[in-house]
Amino acid sequence: MMQENFAHILERNAHRFGDKAALVWEEGSLSWTELDRWSSGFARSLARQGVRPGDRVAMLIPNRWTFPVAFLGILKLGATVASLNPALKGEGLTEILADLKPKLVINEVQVEEGSWETPALTASPALIVYTSGSTGRPKGAVFSHDALAFGIRAWAGPVMGLKGEDVILGVLPFAHNYGMYSGLLAPLLSGATTAVVERFTPEAVFKTIERHQVTVFPGVATMFRRLLNSPAFPCADLSSLRLAVSGAAPCPWELCEEWRKRTGTRILRGYGMTEIPRPISYYFDDPAEFPDAIGRPIPGTDIRVMDEAGRKLSCEEVGELWIKCPAATEGYLDAAEENRAVLVDGWVKTGDLASVSAGGFIRIVGRKRERILRGGFSIFPQEIEAVLLSHPAIAEAAVVGLPDPDLGEEVAAFVTLKPAAKATPEDLVGFCKERLAHFKFPRQVTILEEIPKGATGKILKSELVKGKF
Repeated sequence: MMQENFAHILERNAHRFGDKAALVWEEGSLSWTELDRWSSGFARSLARQGVRPGDRVAMLIPNRWTFPVAFLGILKLGATVASLNPALKGEGLTEILADLKPKLVINEVQVEEGSWETPALTASPALIVYTSGSTGRPKGAVFSHDALAFGIRAWAGPVMGLKGEDVILGVLPFAHNYGMYSGLLAPLLSGATTAVVERFTPEAVFKTIERHQVTVFPGVATMFRRLLNSPAFPCADLSSLRLAVSGAAPCPWELCEEWRKRTGTRILRGYGMTEIPRPISYYFDDPAEFPDAIGRPIPGTDIRVMDEAGRKLSCEEVGELWIKCPAATEGYLDAAEENRAVLVDGWVKTGDLASVSAGGFIRIVGRKRERILRGGFSIFPQEIEAVLLSHPAIAEAAVVGLPDPDLGEEVAAFVTLKPAAKATPEDLVGFCKERLAHFKFPRQVTILEEIPKGATGKILKSELVKGKF
């Protein structure tokens, strides 16, 4: 089926905005005209290297101005972008490339200006983003141009409310769909400007926000916590910010409250996954918030809560969250078995357990696969994590089930402490014991310097289970 090429949409913006800055960074800037010419030149370069419409091109590029040049150049050609984490190496990268079978792998962009006649319509997918399945096999989620455009419009519209005068902080990895959609493509769609930060540090973020008068800050909970804890925070000028946005991993309500109190800015929470970018969110222009809910469906998105037998449940009942959204993946690359397990008649089975209030707000209870079975009792880590995060000394918390010869699994917690805070594992076990049912509280609490995380700040619970911390 032919669809409008997403690059064609952005070309219209290039003609409209001309010399306005599309991207800025510490050493310079890139105008809309330059972005269009250089991405056209890159399309010509790819064609000379034998890339044709429908081919897959892998990108291993960090957060630099060359990322959008390459991204748009690939789309202009009618090829498919496969955005990979540039930190990948060794067996992990080899395994993904064997699955992807790209025509070309791009690490660097040789800039050349040029013109290019971008086809207005294309039959090729726009994007492939890799995620890991329960088997550990890499899976490439495939997105059409229509899905990409819908997802970007949702980010730019109801989620962030972007306008041409906005400046968005581009510090999240562009290689992951959260950073790509919120920090790069949504600003481009809106005619806004992205302030690019290649690597997160509190100092780099504070400097960029002040220098470029950043108005919208998409980030993850770890980033917000590190900024609040930074010795530089009291002197930082964050007065230009109108909105912060969280994603990739849950953002604790206590952190949101502290951020608002100390910055005067709201953290807009939401829900997404590699397969469906931000189908559920709070909205920038709606002040309603509930501490235990992650938002409501964006316009055009349908949700269901289903029981194990595939029956739709009523309000407040807990079951698996199913989502149908035009932004969703059309399936995993060459993975028929995984597609049958996750995709049902246009619905994506998320694997998350949730309930929906009468007002349409969604509460996530836990992951089906993360459920801990302790002596016949079902325990969901999120409940215990919420209790731990209410302790004044705790900055981060992750709860997992560890094998136990008698009970099947035992509850184990891993935490980090706020700067200068003090607490012992015994203190924390006692704190939970007072607030949780006897079968739920963790018998083991480990205090870490840092909890292992992926590129987007998502906690890697599999590493905790393996003892890799």
